[in-house]
Amino acid sequence: EILIWKHIQTERVDDYKYLLIELLALGYTILSVTIDGKRGVNSVFKDYPIQMCHFHQKRIIQRYITLHPKLEASQELKKIMTRLKYSDEIRFTKALDIWYIKYKDFLNEITLHPDSGKYSFTHKKLVSAYTSIRNNLPYLFTYKNHKKLNLSNTTNLIEGGVFSPLKILIKIHRGLSKSLKLKIVDDYLVNYKKRE
Repeated sequence: EILIWKHIQTERVDDYKYLLIELLALGYTILSVTIDGKRGVNSVFKDYPIQMCHFHQKRIIQRYITLHPKLEASQELKKIMTRLKYSDEIRFTKALDIWYIKYKDFLNEITLHPDSGKYSFTHKKLVSAYTSIRNNLPYLFTYKNHKKLNLSNTTNLIEGGVFSPLKILIKIHRGLSKSLKLKIVDDYLVNYKKRE
C-alpha cells in the first residue's frame, strides 16, 4: 500500500527523515524497513529492524566486479554472493571471512601512481565490493532473524509492482513538461492507492 510520497530532485537522506516523521505523525507504526543501499539511510531507521535488499546488494557487487569477473578472487566472491539467498548469517559470514583470509594480501596490494605520487589499492573495485558486503552484513539477514515480521529480502514488490508500470507510463509520455509528468505520477499513485 502506498502511504505517502514526495516529489524530489535527487534521493537524499533528509527525504527519508521527512517521510519517517510524516508517517509517525499520521499514526503509523514502523515494524521494519527494507532499503536499497542508499548511503546513510540505515542511520535514519536505526531504531527499526533493517533489511538490505538482496537484489540491490548483488547489483552493487556486480557493478564493482562485473558479471564475468576475470580475477580469481572476484570469481570466488561472486560465488559467495550467489549463495546469499540460500544461506544464513553465520554460514555467509564464515564464507566471507574465509574468502577474506585467503585474499587479504591480494586486497591490500598498493599501487603508486607516479604522476600524482599518491597510493591506492591495486584492486580498488574488489576492495569496494568486499567493503560493501561487510558494511551491509548486519542488514542482509534481518528477514531470517526476525521471521515473525514476515519481511521480504528484496524491494521487488514496490520496484516491480508499483514503480515499473509507472516508469513505462512516464517513458511513453516523455515529451510532456515536467509539471505534467508530476501530475501523471500523482494521479497514478492516488489511483494505485484506491486499487488496494
